Amino acid sequence: MENNEMVIGDEKPEVKYMGLKAMPFIIGNETFEKLGTIGTLANLLIYLTSVFNMKTITATIMISVFHGTSNFGSLLGAFLSDSYFGRYKTIGFATAASFLGLTIIALTATVHQLHPPHCEAKETSCVDPTAWQTGFLLCGFGLMVIGASGIRPCNLAFGADQFNPNTEKGKKGIDSFFNWYFFTFTFAQIVSLTLIVYIQTNVSWSIGLGIPAGLMLVSCVLFYMGSKMYVKVKPQGSPMTGVVQVIVVAVKKRKLKLTEQQLTSLYDYRPPGFTNSKLSHTNQFRLLDKAAIITPDDQIDTDGSADPWKLCSVQQVEEVKCLVRILPIWVSGIIYNIGIFQQYTYATFQALQSDRHLFEKSNFQIPAASYVIFIMLSFTLCLAIYDRFIVPFTRKLTGNDITVLQRIGTGMIISVLMLIVSAVVEERRRTIALTKPTQGFVPRKGSISQMSALWLIPQLIIAGLGDAFTSVGQMEFYYKQFPENMRSIAGAVFYCGLAMSSYLSSFLVSVVHKMTDKGKTENWLSEDLNKGRLDYFYYLVAAMGCLNFIYFVMVSNWYKYKGSHEGELDVERQSLCSAR
Repeated sequence: MENNEMVIGDEKPEVKYMGLKAMPFIIGNETFEKLGTIGTLANLLIYLTSVFNMKTITATIMISVFHGTSNFGSLLGAFLSDSYFGRYKTIGFATAASFLGLTIIALTATVHQLHPPHCEAKETSCVDPTAWQTGFLLCGFGLMVIGASGIRPCNLAFGADQFNPNTEKGKKGIDSFFNWYFFTFTFAQIVSLTLIVYIQTNVSWSIGLGIPAGLMLVSCVLFYMGSKMYVKVKPQGSPMTGVVQVIVVAVKKRKLKLTEQQLTSLYDYRPPGFTNSKLSHTNQFRLLDKAAIITPDDQIDTDGSADPWKLCSVQQVEEVKCLVRILPIWVSGIIYNIGIFQQYTYATFQALQSDRHLFEKSNFQIPAASYVIFIMLSFTLCLAIYDRFIVPFTRKLTGNDITVLQRIGTGMIISVLMLIVSAVVEERRRTIALTKPTQGFVPRKGSISQMSALWLIPQLIIAGLGDAFTSVGQMEFYYKQFPENMRSIAGAVFYCGLAMSSYLSSFLVSVVHKMTDKGKTENWLSEDLNKGRLDYFYYLVAAMGCLNFIYFVMVSNWYKYKGSHEGELDVERQSLCSAR
């Protein structure tokens, strides 16, 4: 085959797996792509409020909508990749789009006509950006959305494509690639949140945003340099087509009565070479079973196949049931992430109005956006501790491993604790700012509290711990519970959950801002945190988290695992009941 292209399952000798030889180009592309993207996004909130003179609420909502749209786009990116373009072309196009987007954002800092005049300290009335300045900035955001939509659902799978999964060497290569992938992500976070953010805040926004754009260009060059080495899996059509077929046929046959006799004679067919694990029939969601009822009008060929738009197999129906069962668990993750998102937005504003000097008599100030690095450090450290100590300890103590749903639930409890700590710290920061002399002033926001911003570290560390339990647990849950041919969709579904969290967070911020603005005092989410009550907002989100945990326990008790037979008592279900 030309250009080392292959079809899934194709083992023809001309397909050469280059494996580790292709890794320098793929890992290099991943590293520089993340450095470019994270290097821009890490400090974007401060950029919008300090350079574009946007209000805190406007910047927060804009960032949340951007993240939400990027995450939702991953589902479309996965569909286009699987159905039409393949992962190689999708990643190549998306990387180029990201480079153009980062270049446009860098130009808004470099060209004076592309951003409003600088707002001097103690100015309470600053010039807002014009419509065309905002439009130019949004063009950069739009191109970055396109880039993220193509890269996120494809990069891991494309790297794994370079190894032969049927050999022991290939399997070890895939494991090695995953380790390098997460290492590069951590490395990019650390460099972006320290060096690049420092340059942006203390040296120059032009240089600080130009560096990520340059790094993204290097990412593009490295990716295409290895083109002749890559195994390029041809698109085979989206697995979501089978889901749509089951729903369409079930609706067409909704008036049919499902008798006990029909349940024993449902259409049960597996095409040759089908790689998904065999699923037994379950009694949940009986309406979907009607898609597998054989009627006199259904024509079955001699090889056992039939028109999937008229008759679906039990296997197809059960795979759709897997997706339906996952949805309630997926919904619980949406509420959970609202609390985590506040640490990437309002915790930055808390730092901005706190004493950020590293030492009492030092002139060096830690950039407000750099404090988020403690989330990543805590997250990484917790993963190591979890695998090396927590899992063996609980196995020795109870005789059982920590189940995936228990891991997710633990993170939800930790996130509630994180929000309570955040509220207590904010109340302390605000009290000191109002009762003691201040050290400075932030344009449009107000005075700086004498409380050290280092007091924000505990809430950020707790946020990282919660994410190590819940977010990683969710990814593992989706990977194991989705049908094998939908695992690329599983990653997109995870990002869609983040997207819903972003939109819901924006909606919640907007509603709280408007509702509390009618009171005798300024609203909870005031531009000046010293005049607002951000601690009340944290308590509100914590209350939502408590209700969400109760909901999660209920749906976890109801959940039936893929491949488990009707009537079996899940260890997961029993464990959650006893914990409750």
